[in-house]
Amino acid sequence: MQKYFQLEVITPQKIAFSGKVLSVMVPGTDGNFQVLFNHAPLMSTIEVGKIKIEIEENKDLYFATSGGTIEINKNKVIILAETFESSNDINLERAKEALDRAQKRLLTKKDIDLQRAEGALARAKNRVEIFIKYRSV
Repeated sequence: MQKYFQLEVITPQKIAFSGKVLSVMVPGTDGNFQVLFNHAPLMSTIEVGKIKIEIEENKDLYFATSGGTIEINKNKVIILAETFESSNDINLERAKEALDRAQKRLLTKKDIDLQRAEGALARAKNRVEIFIKYRSV
């Protein structure tokens, strides 16, 4: 028997996902980690990366995130995500343009906030990679 738990993903704009799932994998600050039914209570930050949600056996959904927090308690998981974008909804052209802008900004190194520019580069790379690897055709 499959054991499901409740997952909610909330962005500043909306409840982006709500439903029963088998597992969720998130990009934790210290590396990726997976949440399954009866996971121990936990609060953690998440980084730029991929969120993988297993909605049923052998059926996965993939999302790009730019970070946030996760709370796990009594088979309910809440992710507060800065961004949460399905691999199928990523606009590849826009993501590539953002990647190009970020790379150029870092090359100039004139009057830039280096941390902000590196963050923009990481987010753009992440979106392009997730689109290419996980988009359903």
